[in-house]
Amino acid sequence: MDNIQWIFIILIAAFVISRFMPTKGVTNITVQEAKNKFSDKKVQFIDVRTPGEYKTNHTPQFKNIPLFELAKKIDKLDKNKEVVVICQSGMRSAKAAKLLKKQGFEKINNVKGGMSAWY
Repeated sequence: MDNIQWIFIILIAAFVISRFMPTKGVTNITVQEAKNKFSDKKVQFIDVRTPGEYKTNHTPQFKNIPLFELAKKIDKLDKNKEVVVICQSGMRSAKAAKLLKKQGFEKINNVKGGMSAWY
């Protein structure tokens, strides 16, 4: 193999690995740790599931902002407040956390296991 093929393979590997690495500045927390934050008024809770998923089963502390709408509704959130993000399994909320980080949010928590781990 020549050098160009090796570079191509390394770039693909780096891309794949980066998709599964936790985002720097995002903390993965347990359901219990999320529940412990409910009394803190300096924390905002976001559920990034679809409206249908949210309607079927949700926790009232979480405001529903579906992942596909988060980018255009990000100005409704306070960058100075801590954020707890949840979805069904933790995958979409991890994407949401990454988006929030890129938009300048500092303290972001992703609930491990999402709503599937809630009960």
